[in-house]
Amino acid sequence: GVLDVVVERNAFGRQVDSFEADLAVTGFSEPVRAVFIRAPWIHEVGADVEVLATVGDGETGIDHPVFVRQERILATSFHPELTDDDRIHELLISMIPSG
Repeated sequence: GVLDVVVERNAFGRQVDSFEADLAVTGFSEPVRAVFIRAPWIHEVGADVEVLATVGDGETGIDHPVFVRQERILATSFHPELTDDDRIHELLISMIPSG
């Protein structure tokens, strides 16, 4: 109820199907290395949800949203905490209202 999306759990497969991919992220000049572990993909997004990155599912080649923003909410299908790239965390912190 917090984020206007429909998610398909474990959409990329089981834990043995975990993978990494370089994602083009809206607003970032360089790709983000993303670690997907038993990852969901976002099947549907509401009108107020901005898709920031997508990735193909490997079998059909269809791109699925894996990084979205709705107002002050960010959601990823991957684990940004497992890399040394702090840009997603910095984006989240920048969204915190001051005062």
